[in-house]
Amino acid sequence: MTEQFSAAVVEEFGPTLNVRGVDLPEPGPNQALVRNVASGICHTDVHAAEGDWPVKATPPFVPGHEGVGEVVKLGPGEHTVNIGDMVGNVWLWSACGTCEKCRTGWETLCDNAEYGGYTVDGSFGEYMLVDTRYCARIPEGSDPIEVAPILCAGVTVYKGLKVAETRPGQFMVISGIGGLGHIAVQYAVAMGMRVIAVDVADDKLELAKKHGAEFTVNAKEQDPAEAVADYTNGGAHGILVTAVHPQAFGQAIGMARKGGTIVFNGLPPGEFPAPIFDIVFKGLTIRGSLVGTRQDLEEALDFYARGKIKPTVKEVQLNDINDVFDGLLKGGIDGRRVIRY
Repeated sequence: MTEQFSAAVVEEFGPTLNVRGVDLPEPGPNQALVRNVASGICHTDVHAAEGDWPVKATPPFVPGHEGVGEVVKLGPGEHTVNIGDMVGNVWLWSACGTCEKCRTGWETLCDNAEYGGYTVDGSFGEYMLVDTRYCARIPEGSDPIEVAPILCAGVTVYKGLKVAETRPGQFMVISGIGGLGHIAVQYAVAMGMRVIAVDVADDKLELAKKHGAEFTVNAKEQDPAEAVADYTNGGAHGILVTAVHPQAFGQAIGMARKGGTIVFNGLPPGEFPAPIFDIVFKGLTIRGSLVGTRQDLEEALDFYARGKIKPTVKEVQLNDINDVFDGLLKGGIDGRRVIRY
């Protein structure tokens, strides 16, 4: 009889997962079986479960792409990790390694990439598989609950800040202070930027202040474009949108100064308003940023290992998964919820 373990499974698209037994997988070439210690819960997991995006996952599947655990079995071939090592799964589960994008440092855009908790079962269970060529190497001494959010939220906003090309001393707006945004504030501060936080909840703005934001704007109470323009004397040099409400993406154009760069990290369903005149007249750059490469991940983890980044986390159990999803849908989660196995 095949050995089983407990996992949270998307049986059909919708916000409710089923915690049940699934078969223990056998690692193939370039793969390792990992006994999980922790897994962060990302809003992307909600989108995956609800089938929000044009390219959907195929139920049944196990979400989760912020898993941290111990390698317990290696598949055939040579590996750069050993049994007993602490590793993590990430959104970029694997890529082909040979296409133009992979060869030029853009493996996140590989057409043949596999995605953790989406096209490959993820970390919402007691065990998972990782590709040992692409998995995260967890720095020695890391708190598994604390480091788990770095594997998606951390590397995603870190890469977003890099491609925003905002220099130390310049103004950076972080729009949306949730699981990604509260970590983005910390990275931006550590990188020398002057951080402005925008959200619609005062408790989240207080969290941003705690992590180093010098100015905050409640977008429910005042026009963020006017508030940011007044404070910065013309608008921010960079805007990183981690929010999951489409309105935040339109607001970003108003908050940017001439010549500014806007980076989209959040992935709400639907469209966003794009005033072409403002984009052209202000000479704005708007770009999307999808997680990060293995090098970005190593750099993001190094910030954590050196004590520059400390995610705000709260432990939950696997059976709490549907309550956490409900909180994410209602915008009532501060920081990150992390499953401890």
